[in-house]
Amino acid sequence: MTSVPGVSVGALLRSRPEVFGLPLELVAGADGLDRLITSPHIQKTGLALAGFHEYLKPGRVLIFGESEIRYLESLPVTGRVESMRLALTLDFPCILITGGFAPPPELAVEAERARLPLLKTGTATPLAIAKLTSLLEDSLAERTMLHAVLMDILGLGVLIAGESGIGKSECALDLIVRGHRLVADDTVEVRRRAETILIGTCPELTRHHMELRGLGVINVKELFGIASTRASKRVELVVQLERWDPDCEYERLGLDDHHFEILGLRVPMVRMPVAPGRNIAILVEVAARNQLLRSRGHHAAQVLAGRLEQGLRQAALGLPTSEADEDDEDFEGGDVA
Repeated sequence: MTSVPGVSVGALLRSRPEVFGLPLELVAGADGLDRLITSPHIQKTGLALAGFHEYLKPGRVLIFGESEIRYLESLPVTGRVESMRLALTLDFPCILITGGFAPPPELAVEAERARLPLLKTGTATPLAIAKLTSLLEDSLAERTMLHAVLMDILGLGVLIAGESGIGKSECALDLIVRGHRLVADDTVEVRRRAETILIGTCPELTRHHMELRGLGVINVKELFGIASTRASKRVELVVQLERWDPDCEYERLGLDDHHFEILGLRVPMVRMPVAPGRNIAILVEVAARNQLLRSRGHHAAQVLAGRLEQGLRQAALGLPTSEADEDDEDFEGGDVA
């Protein structure tokens, strides 16, 4: 289930933007609070007031800073009304006046007539644009819901996937006992930020909770403390739990790279067969440690394959083979902790 949502102006006001340093006040146009903002990019106002409308994009917030307010104040009343009336006929979700400037009275009247929300903030224009862009990028990010568990293991975001009843939550509980942190159980909301970043969070209703068959629903934060959970984490590895199939060939060396596609991005994936006697939590933790080493440029399987190839080549040429040092000279990064 994937969606690219728009956010209404009313929802933007209800999202408490003041917490992020962007207090917003509704000045006029309350009847248009259902208008949708569909782009995180901000529309500069100069083109709209000057009459160059072909380069303006719909769905963007229109910004009025000091230069725009001063320009409107410099116009005669008739010219001011004509300029604003022409600009407000375009498909903008709202107008935001920055820097704490008072809007011309005619602007409030025209915004009310056009049912176009007119907002005001005391934040300076450059900072207001940066904060509003960040808020809208988060609200408008492409997102999907996954049936999985998301954990923070040694700082790595690990998504544990698999069919229902295979033991994802039990594995996550073992990992929590081992000191790792839960982000979401059963339902993970993943949104795409920028071009290559996937952020996973938990729906507000089930945050900090986990369902365990035979035990019921538990509150992980209350049982294990505040350090056992976190609100969100970047998804950097997928562990796919699969029921053991004796006829299936599983990875033995780890030379082949597998990926799991989420929102058009390929995330490294490990297929983990589940069978009696296998401690899945430890294996998932080792998979996370191994992925951290790979991200630092050390690929254990490739190093071993290189050694074997070199040994076979030397043997074919009749050259003596050197004993491998216990301390790998190719990697001096130390333990992953």
